[in-house]
Amino acid sequence: MTLYIRFAEEIGRILDQLEAEGTIPAGLSRRAVSIEPPRDPSHGDLSTNAAMVLAKPAGSNPRALAQAIAPKLEQVEGVTAVEIAGPGFINMRLAPDVWRGELAEILAAGGDYGRSTAGNGHRVNVEYVSANPTGPMHMGHCRGAVVGDALASLLAFVGHPVTREYYVNDAGAQVQTLGRSAHLRYREALGEDIGEIPEGFYPGDYLKPVGAALAAEFGTKYATAPESDWLDLFREKAVAAMMDMIRADLALLGIHHDIFASEAGVQKAGKVDAAFAELTAKGLLYQGVLEPPKGELPDDWEPTEMTLFRATEYGDDQDRPVRKSDGGLTYFGTDLAYHAQKAAEADELIDIWGADHAGTVKRIQAAVQALTEGSKRFDVKLVQMVKLLRGGEPVKMSKRSGQFVTLADVVNEVGRDVVRFTMLTRKADAQMDFDFAKVVEASKDNPVFYVQYAHARVRSVQRKAKGEMGLEAAGADLSKLDDEEWGLVKLAAQFPRIVEQAAGTREPHRVAFYLYDLAAAFHALWNRGNDRPDRRFLVQDDPDTTQARLSLAEGIGQILRNGLSIMGVAAAEEM
Repeated sequence: MTLYIRFAEEIGRILDQLEAEGTIPAGLSRRAVSIEPPRDPSHGDLSTNAAMVLAKPAGSNPRALAQAIAPKLEQVEGVTAVEIAGPGFINMRLAPDVWRGELAEILAAGGDYGRSTAGNGHRVNVEYVSANPTGPMHMGHCRGAVVGDALASLLAFVGHPVTREYYVNDAGAQVQTLGRSAHLRYREALGEDIGEIPEGFYPGDYLKPVGAALAAEFGTKYATAPESDWLDLFREKAVAAMMDMIRADLALLGIHHDIFASEAGVQKAGKVDAAFAELTAKGLLYQGVLEPPKGELPDDWEPTEMTLFRATEYGDDQDRPVRKSDGGLTYFGTDLAYHAQKAAEADELIDIWGADHAGTVKRIQAAVQALTEGSKRFDVKLVQMVKLLRGGEPVKMSKRSGQFVTLADVVNEVGRDVVRFTMLTRKADAQMDFDFAKVVEASKDNPVFYVQYAHARVRSVQRKAKGEMGLEAAGADLSKLDDEEWGLVKLAAQFPRIVEQAAGTREPHRVAFYLYDLAAAFHALWNRGNDRPDRRFLVQDDPDTTQARLSLAEGIGQILRNGLSIMGVAAAEEM
C-alpha cells in the first residue's frame, strides 16, 4: 500500500470515529477529501483538507473540526507532528522511517508501483485516431493518436478494463472518391497516360502501389468498364489497402487498436435502424425543417423536410438531421448508431477528436445521453493541431502524400519516443509547435532529453557501482541518506497520486509534467557532486553511503520507467 493511500485510509478511519462520537453527522460525502503534499514543503510532509470540505455540511466551522481531527492524527503511527494552518488545513510531519518504508516499497513493487484498482473494473472504450482511410497517417493525426493511446494505458494502469477502438469511415463520398482515384492509378499501372490528377481526386503517390495491385489482380477487365461495374469493388480494395498502411504507420508509434469498427458495417448490421427505432419510441425523432442559417441566406437555400433528432432536449443548440430529404443517412445519423454500439459494451466512452470537430461535440453528447438515458459517462477530448517547424521555419509538405507531412517521415527522422513524449508535453487542448531541431536538442529545455537523460544517469551509476565497487542497491542502510535525498524520495512517492489524478481527469500530460519535475530534482541532486566528491552517488571510500544512494537512484529510475511506460516511451539505458 502506497503512502498516500495509507494516509487517506487513516483519515477515513478518523472520520468514522468522529461520526460514531457524534462530532459530525453520518453519511457526509467524502469525495472531496484529499491527502496531498503541502504547497510549501516547509509546512510539513502531508496535508489534508478534510476539515475545510466537511465543516459546512457538518454544521461546524473548519478550524473547530480541524481541532477535532488533529489529536487523532497525532496518534497515527509515523506521524511526528500535526499543525492546523490558516482556516483549517491540517499539515502533518512524518518520521524518517515512513519515508524509508516508502522507498523500500518502490523498490519492492517495481513496475507495479503506482498501479491501482481505482478503476474498480469500470469498462472504458477509448476511440482515437479514426482518420479517414483515404491515405497515410499525417502529423495532423499524430497528436490525437498519442494522447488517446497514452490515456488508454493510463486508465488500464489504474484498474479500468480498456478497449482501444478505431472507427473506419468507409461509407460516404470520401471513400467513393478514393475508389475513383484508385481506378485512375489502376489505368496508369496498365500503361495509360492519365495526365494531371483531376481536381477533387486524391493525388498522392501512395495510391500508385494500389493501382499496380489492382492491375495485377484484374488485368484490363475494368479499364474501360462503366463506373457502376467497378466502383464498389475498387472502393473496398482501396480502403483495405489504406487501412493496412494506417496500421503500419500507427505501429511505428507503438499503437495497436483492439477493434476497427466499420461505418459501413454499422449500417449493414442494422444498428442505425435499431437506434432510430429506439429514439422514435422515445419521441425523439420527427419530420421537420431545420432553421435557416444565421446571417445572410445562401442563394440556393430552401426549407427542406428531414428526419430530425431532438438534440435541443439534451443541451444542443438546435435539433439535428439524421436522414436527408432523399432518405439517405447523414454522417451524424450513422455516428449516433455507432456510439450506441459502443455504449452497449462499455460503462464509459471517450472520444479523442481534432479541435476542428468542436462544433459536433454537443450533438453526439446529446445522442449518447438520449440512447443511454444518461447512464454512461461520455467525454470528448479535443486535441489542437501541431505546427511543424524546422529551426523555427514552417516545414514543407511531403511530395509522397501530395498534401501533408506523413507521420512515418517524422517518426523515421526523430524516433518514436521523441514523437510520443513531445505530444504529451502540453495539454491536449493547447496549440503545439513541433520543431525538428528542438525535439532532439540535448538540453534541459527539451523535456524528452531531460527525462531520458535522468534514467540514463541512473543506469550509468548502477553500472559503475557494480563494475568499480562491486555494489548493488540491495540491503542498503537507508539511514545514510540526507535531507536533500529524502526530499527526492518524497517527490517520488507522489507518483501514485499523480497517476490517479491524471486518470481521473483523463489528462495523460500530467504524467509527462511530473516526470520532468522528478528528472529535474534528480539532476539537481546529481550536480551537487560536481564540486563535492562526498556528495556524489559513488563515494569510493564510503560503500555504505554509496549503497544507500544506489537504492535512491534505483527508486527514481523505477518511477521514471513506470511513468514512461504509461506514455509508451522507452527508458534510455545510455545516452
